[in-house]
Amino acid sequence: MNDQQKQRAVDILNKIMELELAGVVRYTHYSLMVYGYNRIPIVSWLKGNADESLAHAHKAGELVTLLGGHPSLKIGPLLETAKHDIGDILRESLEHEKTAIAAYFELLKASEGVSVLLEEYARDMIVGEELHLDEVNKMLRKPGDVQPFAQ
Repeated sequence: MNDQQKQRAVDILNKIMELELAGVVRYTHYSLMVYGYNRIPIVSWLKGNADESLAHAHKAGELVTLLGGHPSLKIGPLLETAKHDIGDILRESLEHEKTAIAAYFELLKASEGVSVLLEEYARDMIVGEELHLDEVNKMLRKPGDVQPFAQ
């Protein structure tokens, strides 16, 4: 891996770290804004997502330092509609997850044939994020709907 490739990987990993840290804030905020009969399981699920995002940010940061880079202190965009209906929260989550997947695909493309470590990391993260995206998609469907949710 040459210096230019290494810097490109560090830049993408820092972007991933920033997105995942934004996920920590986003999911923590959402967990505080849930009301109603289904509050307890939904809050638990959202807190779990916040914890997972923190672990993902930490892993990306570790890879930044492995490559000799400096982990970002920034946080990714925090877009919120200020609507706190569960459906709105899930739709915002869906968009956030799509952005994260795109960043992991960007890392995969940049690391293919250059770093097995980064390739495998990106692939593993893409698998996990796609499964999470599917979970959110299924939560947005009406009971009995088998077709994927489309906004």
